Amino acid sequence: MIRFLVSYDTIMRKMTRNQQRIIVSLLQRDRQSSSSIHASLSATEGGAISLVTVKRALSAMADAGLLAVSGAGPATLYSVTPLGRLFADIDPAAYVALEPDMRYGLSHYNFGLLPAIPDDIFSAAEHETLDAATGEYLRRTSDLSKTVQKKELERLVIELSWKSSKIEGNTYTLLDTEKLILEGKEAAGHDKSEAIMILNHKDAFTFAHEHRDLFRTLTRPNMEKLHEILVKNLGVGTGLRVRPVGVIGSRYRPLDVPQQIAEAVADVCDAVARLSSPYAKALVALLGISYIQPFEDGNKRTGRLMANALLLSHNLAPLSYRSVDEESYRAAMLVFYELNSLEAFKRLFVSQYDFAARNYAAR
Repeated sequence: MIRFLVSYDTIMRKMTRNQQRIIVSLLQRDRQSSSSIHASLSATEGGAISLVTVKRALSAMADAGLLAVSGAGPATLYSVTPLGRLFADIDPAAYVALEPDMRYGLSHYNFGLLPAIPDDIFSAAEHETLDAATGEYLRRTSDLSKTVQKKELERLVIELSWKSSKIEGNTYTLLDTEKLILEGKEAAGHDKSEAIMILNHKDAFTFAHEHRDLFRTLTRPNMEKLHEILVKNLGVGTGLRVRPVGVIGSRYRPLDVPQQIAEAVADVCDAVARLSSPYAKALVALLGISYIQPFEDGNKRTGRLMANALLLSHNLAPLSYRSVDEESYRAAMLVFYELNSLEAFKRLFVSQYDFAARNYAAR
């Protein structure tokens, strides 16, 4: 299995605007010649580009591991590697505006994707934003009374449980959620499963908060434990699934062979273990669990709670997702499922971490 031991900045310094255009062209139609790519770019918005410039860019991108090359001479063809897919800058709103069967993404699981994740996935500028937010978070939480700590933790848990459930279609309001968690009062006119989903979020976060030493990295046992808590009393089986699942509104079909699912889980655990920053561990765990869909249901919930468990274990700010737009969240996730690009979701993660670190004092 090929591993890419390169940094994000090393990759992105090589990714000019024209090189991003080349990657998009190859995502839309794989295995093209340099002349075909040149014709494609010249016909699209973005301005004329010479064939010499295209060939120079293709050579640099192949050297960086972003493109694979086959054939020789006039028969040379180029395709995007898993590494190139990871850092393709895709507009998620424009992509998901296409009907699922009209999109140009993959319909199958990409076995090369998780092993291709480099040792860090954030730029220097993104690390600066994350570290500054953490500094503010640590300052704000350094000397809190137990009463304030309790209230801040309750506020975070309420808003996380509400928003994470809402992303999954739960119709409880934030006020409904507050009454349910603090007073045990279920909202009238709602299915009982909605209340269970919310309370399970609270229990999963509490477990992660109280057992931080179990979540220094992602493992199959700690992932299955969080999932078990999240789907309790919801009629969902626990453990890795043995039946196929689909993704609504997506051409992507997750793996359906149990052995391959187990191997994919091992791959995401390996990827998280080798990542150099806790921020990257949290993001890759969230995306990897969502992508593999290892359980019958509750996969994205497990991904979000696992990300928080990893952040908590490294004394970092947990996310509530309160300010995230649900459609933007879904669109960024679909871009990862179908195109394997993490750029859109990474921007969302950075903004949500910055928001959480500056708006909560829960530790």
